[in-house]
Amino acid sequence: MKTFTLGNTDLVVPAVVTGVMRIQDKSDDEVRALYDASREAGINFFDHADIYGSASYHGCEQRFTEALKLSPSERGEIILQSKAGINKDGPFFDFSYEHIMKQVDGSLAALETDYLDVLLLHRPDALVEPEEVARAFDELSAAGKVRHFGVSNHTPNQIELLRRYVSQPLVVNQLQLSITHAPIVAQGVAANMVGVEQSASLDLGILDYCRVHDLTVQAWSPFQAGFFNGVFLGNPEYPELNEVIDRLAAKYDVAPEAIAVAWITRHPANIQVVLGTTTPERVTKAAAGADVELSRPEWYELYRAAGYLVP
Repeated sequence: MKTFTLGNTDLVVPAVVTGVMRIQDKSDDEVRALYDASREAGINFFDHADIYGSASYHGCEQRFTEALKLSPSERGEIILQSKAGINKDGPFFDFSYEHIMKQVDGSLAALETDYLDVLLLHRPDALVEPEEVARAFDELSAAGKVRHFGVSNHTPNQIELLRRYVSQPLVVNQLQLSITHAPIVAQGVAANMVGVEQSASLDLGILDYCRVHDLTVQAWSPFQAGFFNGVFLGNPEYPELNEVIDRLAAKYDVAPEAIAVAWITRHPANIQVVLGTTTPERVTKAAAGADVELSRPEWYELYRAAGYLVP
């Protein structure tokens, strides 16, 4: 498994992450099988959030703990990331000091651990008071409850606002990215082209911003065609793309899932791919993509087949 350093930390991380947002109703054996397949594939990084699961909060975090019963030494071998900032009551977003502190304590209790390796702020809060975030981060860091901090779905200026007040480095930005949902990549390719929809900046140059400021981009929904509207793999609406994927999968002797992952991990930004599957076999297939080094022509062929313009 390809690895690299997370942001400007000393934390070495795998290129593929196992997301556990769908394990609430899985049996102990099913959760353990997912975990074991991840570890066997070289994945020691598990992505949580306080809102994942059918419980009011912390449902999947608690299920993860109940099913795995990790020893202290095994806990030390893995990286646990969680998120806070979405209030299920609305839903609405809440970056207040009180909410962040309460949710982190809840995550620690549910995961039965003394610390989170990484905490992300989950979707931007329009009413954010960055001084409140800074106070929470200072206390969480000083108490050893959180080792590294980051954000999810944030724009450059939203991050800049936080950085003005927060003393800890922000080292992650988790963003939606797949071959077919790649505006953070595609806009730069068609920049300043009048009348071309692809040239419109929806994210204000977030990918380049993250590279400049040492934030690791984590790609969520790597197989989604768009915003939660189905996968593109094997989808008859994407015949040209799937023809290219299948051909490259045969060439590299991997599954189509691996090619979808390889398209993301080929990018020199060192992007982590966050898997959402609960199927161990699919984790194994997808994780193999981190070790596939697509050529530049192959990467651009997939990009064009997904419908993006190369001027």
